[in-house]
Amino acid sequence: MQFVIDNSILAKFPEVKIGVLVAKNIDNSGSDAKLTSELRSVEEDVRSKLDVQTLVDNSKISDWRKAYSAFGSKPKTYKNSVEALIRRVLKGDELPDINKIVNIYNLISLKHILPAGGDDIDKVDGDVTLTIAKGGENFTLLGSLQEEVADEGEVIYQDNKEVLCRRWNWRECDKTKMTVETKNVCIVLEALESTTKEELSVALEELKEKVETFCKGETETFFLDKEKNKINF
Repeated sequence: MQFVIDNSILAKFPEVKIGVLVAKNIDNSGSDAKLTSELRSVEEDVRSKLDVQTLVDNSKISDWRKAYSAFGSKPKTYKNSVEALIRRVLKGDELPDINKIVNIYNLISLKHILPAGGDDIDKVDGDVTLTIAKGGENFTLLGSLQEEVADEGEVIYQDNKEVLCRRWNWRECDKTKMTVETKNVCIVLEALESTTKEELSVALEELKEKVETFCKGETETFFLDKEKNKINF
Protein backbone atom coordinates (compact mmCIF):
# COMPACT_ATOMS: atom_id res chain seq x y z
CA MET A 1 0.00 0.00 0.00
CA GLN A 2 1.19 3.50 -0.83
CA PHE A 3 0.50 6.85 0.80
CA VAL A 4 1.02 9.71 -1.65
CA ILE A 5 0.89 13.50 -1.59
CA ASP A 6 -0.09 14.32 -5.17
CA ASN A 7 1.94 16.92 -7.05
CA SER A 8 -1.18 19.07 -7.37
CA ILE A 9 -1.11 19.53 -3.58
CA LEU A 10 2.60 20.30 -3.50
CA ALA A 11 2.18 22.92 -6.21
CA LYS A 12 -0.57 24.70 -4.27
CA PHE A 13 0.70 24.06 -0.73
CA PRO A 14 4.48 23.59 -0.96
CA GLU A 15 4.88 23.99 2.81
CA VAL A 16 2.73 20.92 3.65
CA LYS A 17 4.23 18.34 5.99
CA ILE A 18 2.56 15.10 7.02
CA GLY A 19 3.60 12.69 9.75
CA VAL A 20 2.27 9.17 9.30
CA LEU A 21 2.01 6.42 11.89
CA VAL A 22 1.25 2.89 10.71
CA ALA A 23 0.30 0.55 13.55
CA LYS A 24 -0.42 -3.14 13.02
CA ASN A 25 -1.91 -5.84 15.24
CA ILE A 26 -3.18 -3.31 17.76
CA ASP A 27 -5.69 -4.01 20.52
CA ASN A 28 -8.30 -1.28 20.29
CA SER A 29 -10.87 -3.04 22.46
CA GLY A 30 -12.17 -1.77 25.77
CA SER A 31 -11.34 1.54 27.37
CA ASP A 32 -8.48 2.80 29.50
CA ALA A 33 -9.08 5.07 32.48
CA LYS A 34 -5.54 6.46 32.37
CA LEU A 35 -5.87 7.41 28.69
CA THR A 36 -9.23 9.06 29.30
CA SER A 37 -7.75 10.96 32.23
CA GLU A 38 -4.88 12.17 30.04
CA LEU A 39 -7.35 13.37 27.41
CA ARG A 40 -9.34 15.29 30.04
CA SER A 41 -6.12 16.85 31.33
CA VAL A 42 -5.20 18.06 27.84
CA GLU A 43 -8.70 19.50 27.45
CA GLU A 44 -8.20 21.49 30.67
CA ASP A 45 -4.84 22.69 29.41
CA VAL A 46 -6.47 23.92 26.19
CA ARG A 47 -9.07 25.84 28.21
CA SER A 48 -6.34 27.48 30.29
CA LYS A 49 -4.17 28.52 27.33
CA LEU A 50 -6.56 29.32 24.48
CA ASP A 51 -9.52 31.64 24.12
CA VAL A 52 -12.30 31.31 21.58
CA GLN A 53 -12.20 35.05 20.84
CA THR A 54 -8.56 34.97 19.72
CA LEU A 55 -8.34 31.40 18.41
CA VAL A 56 -8.23 32.49 14.77
CA ASP A 57 -5.09 34.51 15.54
CA ASN A 58 -3.16 31.39 16.52
CA SER A 59 -0.63 30.85 13.73
CA LYS A 60 -1.39 27.15 13.30
CA ILE A 61 -5.14 27.75 13.12
CA SER A 62 -4.58 30.69 10.79
CA ASP A 63 -2.55 28.46 8.46
CA TRP A 64 -5.46 26.10 8.04
CA ARG A 65 -8.04 28.82 7.58
CA LYS A 66 -5.89 30.31 4.80
CA ALA A 67 -5.50 26.87 3.20
CA TYR A 68 -9.27 26.28 3.26
CA SER A 69 -9.84 29.65 1.61
CA ALA A 70 -7.23 28.76 -1.01
CA PHE A 71 -9.16 25.69 -2.14
CA GLY A 72 -12.52 27.44 -2.06
CA SER A 73 -13.98 26.34 1.29
CA LYS A 74 -15.01 29.21 3.55
CA PRO A 75 -13.27 28.66 6.91
CA LYS A 76 -16.19 30.18 8.82
CA THR A 77 -18.47 27.54 7.34
CA TYR A 78 -16.06 24.61 7.19
CA LYS A 79 -13.87 24.30 10.26
CA ASN A 80 -10.63 22.35 9.96
CA SER A 81 -10.60 19.38 12.32
CA VAL A 82 -8.30 20.78 15.00
CA GLU A 83 -10.12 24.11 15.16
CA ALA A 84 -13.42 22.24 15.50
CA LEU A 85 -11.99 20.11 18.33
CA ILE A 86 -10.61 23.13 20.18
CA ARG A 87 -13.84 25.11 19.83
CA ARG A 88 -15.77 22.15 21.23
CA VAL A 89 -13.45 21.96 24.23
CA LEU A 90 -13.52 25.73 24.81
CA LYS A 91 -17.33 25.53 24.99
CA GLY A 92 -16.83 23.28 28.01
CA ASP A 93 -17.60 19.99 26.30
CA GLU A 94 -15.65 16.82 26.90
CA LEU A 95 -14.65 14.93 23.76
CA PRO A 96 -16.54 11.63 23.46
CA ASP A 97 -14.81 8.44 24.56
CA ILE A 98 -15.03 6.69 21.17
CA ASN A 99 -12.24 4.14 21.36
CA LYS A 100 -8.61 4.11 22.40
CA ILE A 101 -7.01 4.90 19.04
CA VAL A 102 -9.37 7.82 18.38
CA ASN A 103 -8.86 9.13 21.91
CA ILE A 104 -5.10 9.03 21.37
CA TYR A 105 -5.06 11.00 18.15
CA ASN A 106 -7.58 13.52 19.50
CA LEU A 107 -5.29 14.04 22.49
CA ILE A 108 -2.26 14.61 20.25
CA SER A 109 -4.27 16.89 17.97
CA LEU A 110 -5.34 19.10 20.88
CA LYS A 111 -1.97 19.14 22.60
CA HIS A 112 0.04 20.08 19.51
CA ILE A 113 -2.67 22.01 17.61
CA LEU A 114 -2.34 19.74 14.59
CA PRO A 115 -5.15 18.16 12.57
CA ALA A 116 -5.14 14.39 13.04
CA GLY A 117 -7.12 11.61 11.44
CA GLY A 118 -6.88 8.00 10.51
CA ASP A 119 -8.16 4.98 8.68
CA ASP A 120 -8.55 1.27 9.27
CA ILE A 121 -6.20 0.17 6.50
CA ASP A 122 -7.89 -3.22 6.16
CA LYS A 123 -10.89 -1.30 4.78
CA VAL A 124 -8.91 0.84 2.32
CA ASP A 125 -9.16 -0.08 -1.37
CA GLY A 126 -5.71 0.30 -2.90
CA ASP A 127 -3.57 3.32 -2.07
CA VAL A 128 -4.22 6.52 -0.10
CA THR A 129 -3.67 9.80 -1.95
CA LEU A 130 -3.94 13.40 -0.80
CA THR A 131 -5.02 15.29 -3.90
CA ILE A 132 -7.28 17.94 -5.39
CA ALA A 133 -10.73 16.73 -6.36
CA LYS A 134 -11.82 16.81 -9.97
CA GLY A 135 -15.41 16.95 -8.71
CA GLY A 136 -17.95 14.15 -8.45
CA GLU A 137 -15.84 11.68 -6.45
CA ASN A 138 -18.07 9.54 -4.21
CA PHE A 139 -18.07 10.01 -0.43
CA THR A 140 -20.15 8.60 2.43
CA LEU A 141 -19.94 10.60 5.66
CA LEU A 142 -19.01 8.89 8.92
CA GLY A 143 -22.21 7.60 10.51
CA SER A 144 -24.25 8.06 7.34
CA LEU A 145 -25.59 5.81 4.59
CA GLN A 146 -26.19 8.65 2.14
CA GLU A 147 -23.65 9.08 -0.62
CA GLU A 148 -22.49 12.55 -1.64
CA VAL A 149 -19.81 13.85 -3.97
CA ALA A 150 -16.73 16.03 -3.58
CA ASP A 151 -16.64 19.50 -5.10
CA GLU A 152 -14.20 20.37 -7.84
CA GLY A 153 -11.05 21.90 -6.41
CA GLU A 154 -11.41 20.79 -2.79
CA VAL A 155 -8.57 18.92 -1.12
CA ILE A 156 -9.41 15.27 -0.46
CA TYR A 157 -7.92 12.02 0.71
CA GLN A 158 -9.02 9.17 -1.52
CA ASP A 159 -8.32 5.51 -2.11
CA ASN A 160 -8.78 3.76 -5.45
CA LYS A 161 -12.58 3.76 -5.10
CA GLU A 162 -13.82 6.75 -3.12
CA VAL A 163 -13.09 9.77 -0.94
CA LEU A 164 -11.81 9.01 2.55
CA CYS A 165 -11.87 12.58 3.87
CA ARG A 166 -13.40 15.77 2.45
CA ARG A 167 -11.99 19.29 2.58
CA TRP A 168 -8.57 18.04 3.67
CA ASN A 169 -9.50 17.19 7.27
CA TRP A 170 -13.06 18.44 7.66
CA ARG A 171 -15.11 15.23 7.51
CA GLU A 172 -14.03 11.56 7.46
CA CYS A 173 -15.78 8.74 5.63
CA ASP A 174 -17.69 5.84 7.13
CA LYS A 175 -15.96 3.03 5.24
CA THR A 176 -12.57 3.19 6.92
CA LYS A 177 -13.66 4.28 10.40
CA MET A 178 -11.72 2.79 13.28
CA THR A 179 -13.71 0.60 15.67
CA VAL A 180 -12.90 -1.56 18.69
CA GLU A 181 -12.33 -4.44 16.25
CA THR A 182 -9.74 -2.51 14.21
CA LYS A 183 -6.31 -4.15 14.06
CA ASN A 184 -4.31 -2.13 11.51
CA VAL A 185 -4.36 1.66 11.19
CA CYS A 186 -2.78 4.60 9.41
CA ILE A 187 -2.88 7.85 11.38
CA VAL A 188 -1.82 11.22 9.98
CA LEU A 189 -0.71 14.44 11.64
CA GLU A 190 -0.88 17.40 9.27
CA ALA A 191 1.16 20.59 9.36
CA LEU A 192 1.55 23.75 7.33
CA GLU A 193 3.90 26.73 7.40
CA SER A 194 3.80 27.59 11.12
CA THR A 195 4.77 24.09 12.26
CA THR A 196 8.39 23.02 11.86
CA LYS A 197 9.48 19.54 10.90
CA GLU A 198 10.96 19.21 14.38
CA GLU A 199 7.66 20.11 16.06
CA LEU A 200 5.82 17.62 13.88
CA SER A 201 8.39 14.94 14.69
CA VAL A 202 7.89 15.47 18.43
CA ALA A 203 4.12 15.09 18.06
CA LEU A 204 4.53 12.00 15.86
CA GLU A 205 6.85 10.36 18.39
CA GLU A 206 4.38 11.04 21.19
CA LEU A 207 1.60 9.55 19.06
CA LYS A 208 3.75 6.46 18.50
CA GLU A 209 4.52 6.07 22.21
CA LYS A 210 0.88 6.36 23.25
CA VAL A 211 -0.32 3.86 20.66
CA GLU A 212 2.34 1.40 21.83
CA THR A 213 1.40 2.00 25.47
CA PHE A 214 -2.36 1.76 25.19
CA CYS A 215 -2.93 -0.37 22.06
CA LYS A 216 0.29 -2.40 21.76
CA GLY A 217 1.07 -3.69 18.26
CA GLU A 218 3.95 -2.87 15.92
CA THR A 219 4.42 0.73 14.83
CA GLU A 220 6.33 2.56 12.13
CA THR A 221 6.53 6.29 11.45
CA PHE A 222 7.05 8.20 8.20
CA PHE A 223 7.44 11.82 7.17
CA LEU A 224 6.18 13.27 3.89
CA ASP A 225 6.75 16.68 2.34
CA LYS A 226 7.83 18.21 -0.97
CA GLU A 227 11.15 16.35 -0.73
CA LYS A 228 9.54 12.95 -0.24
CA ASN A 229 5.90 12.69 -1.23
CA LYS A 230 5.39 8.93 -1.34
CA ILE A 231 5.80 6.02 1.10
CA ASN A 232 5.12 2.29 0.99
CA PHE A 233 3.90 0.30 3.96
